Amino acid sequence: MKLAIAALLAGSAAAFAPAQVGKATTALSAFESELGAQPPLGFFDPLGMLTDADQERFDRLRYVEVKHGRVCQLAFLGQIVTRNGVHLSGDIDYSGHSFDSYPNGLAAVFGDSAIPQAGALQIFAFVGFLELFVMKDSANGAEPGEFPGDFRNGALDFGWDTFDEETKLSKRAIELNNGRAAMMGILGLMVHEKLGEIDMVADLPIIGALQ
Repeated sequence: MKLAIAALLAGSAAAFAPAQVGKATTALSAFESELGAQPPLGFFDPLGMLTDADQERFDRLRYVEVKHGRVCQLAFLGQIVTRNGVHLSGDIDYSGHSFDSYPNGLAAVFGDSAIPQAGALQIFAFVGFLELFVMKDSANGAEPGEFPGDFRNGALDFGWDTFDEETKLSKRAIELNNGRAAMMGILGLMVHEKLGEIDMVADLPIIGALQ
């Protein structure tokens, strides 16, 4: 739990460093007008992670931010869906345990009612496979993407090449902001869930009390 929160905090601390548009120099001011540096905060790098950064360092941080944002968007959506009573049908194992027999949120991974260790290891292995071979900008021998986080790999496109440059920048900015919001959102849900263990239950909009 502590490790997960620390990772999210680290990701969100760098979340408002801007996205790449063109070539940048090692000067910090070179990043201040890039996509992602927008009102009300503008350029926001409280930990100084871009101080004296070169283009390679910048691209790496952008790649990590985009990936964290995507993961957190899925996590936040998963919280909303499952806490509204929507689960996969059928059983999660051969012993007859149904998907909805396990608790929501962190309790499904940690605690007495968590999924079995074998199930957690399968999830970990699957995520590792995606990380190493699929969710990268040059998977299956494809050329590197146009920007950090471009995982089309010469296969998935969804009409991206039909957009003009202004539309592409707009869509990238939307994803970036949604990812930033999701990082804050899922961290808030995790904290509220743990507060319930010390009798500080909060009744949140849409999903109610996290117990």
